[in-house]
Amino acid sequence: MKRFWPMFRKEFIQMRRDRLTLGIMIGIPVIQLLLFGFAIQTDVRHIPTVVLDESRTPASRDIIQAFANTGSFRIVDHVDDRRALDAAIARGDAQAGIVVPADYPRDLARGTTATVQVIVDASDPLSSTAALAAAAGVAQVRNLAILSAAGGRSQLPLEARVRPRYNPGLRSPNYIVPGLVGVILTITMVLVTAMAIVRERERGTLEQLIVTPITKTELMLGKIAPYVGVGMVQMTAVLALGRFVFDVPLTGNVLLLYGVALVFVIASLALGLLVSTLVRTQQQAMQASFFFVLPNILLSGFMFPRQAMPLVFQWLGALLPLTHFLKVLRGILLKGVGVPELWQEMLLLVAFAVGLIALAVRRFQKTLD
Repeated sequence: MKRFWPMFRKEFIQMRRDRLTLGIMIGIPVIQLLLFGFAIQTDVRHIPTVVLDESRTPASRDIIQAFANTGSFRIVDHVDDRRALDAAIARGDAQAGIVVPADYPRDLARGTTATVQVIVDASDPLSSTAALAAAAGVAQVRNLAILSAAGGRSQLPLEARVRPRYNPGLRSPNYIVPGLVGVILTITMVLVTAMAIVRERERGTLEQLIVTPITKTELMLGKIAPYVGVGMVQMTAVLALGRFVFDVPLTGNVLLLYGVALVFVIASLALGLLVSTLVRTQQQAMQASFFFVLPNILLSGFMFPRQAMPLVFQWLGALLPLTHFLKVLRGILLKGVGVPELWQEMLLLVAFAVGLIALAVRRFQKTLD
């Protein structure tokens, strides 16, 4: 014990001197607890919904309002035809669609069963399950109200016909496996390059790079380039396992998917390099990387629906490259959509890649101080 206490005191002093590491170890858990404690919600509400009202009568507006009053559906747009409704769901602008047919009020008046169709994007099983339950609840409550007001009616007044799309069996692997592609790429790419500069500094080889005529941009790109191929190999392995082991469908353009993945891999590597320029040791790089990686997992929509999060956390999630890559992945793999529906996400990923490389180059200084 006599030899233990001097060693204990020495490590405590060293910890106190390394204030950045101490701050990371204490501050990051507190920030993450506050951030994710408010952000993570499993009660899915306010599902973005488009409406096709072919009747345009007080009765049709009343049933649409009944769906909105549940709190599960948030009406974001009214469309004029089925093609526009299908396009909104395919683009991801809406996750549900309500169709009120033209003969809806006539069927109610005649005493026959009136139908309302609810189309749900079932690529997210959690959100689609909430939408299915809410639609059934609306029909049940409305039927009870009508039957109590008009006794002796033999047929149900209203039927809500729910049509799940893209994942009619509500299989979780169809949602989780495409998300894992993006998460695995994010974790490995960010962690690998986050230690790139600090590893050179700790080994003493950064001095040799500093005296060479290579520019900062060439150095950053040279650090990224070898790992781009590794990222694409990782993606191929995960996609193959998802297809042949978990039976995840692959309905879209594979070449387009790989093109977008290439941009995302570059953005993730650039994010790791940016982290590498902010820290001094590999331990700090590891801790800072997890600080960036965990929000990517929890706020991107990989596990929890983004529409269930408070609005401020939805905006924070929109600042993460993984959020937009997951939308592209699921759109191509499950929905079979292409550039017309996903061009905004693709453009944002390009902006992330260019912007993060520029920030990493700006932050890096060819000095040892």
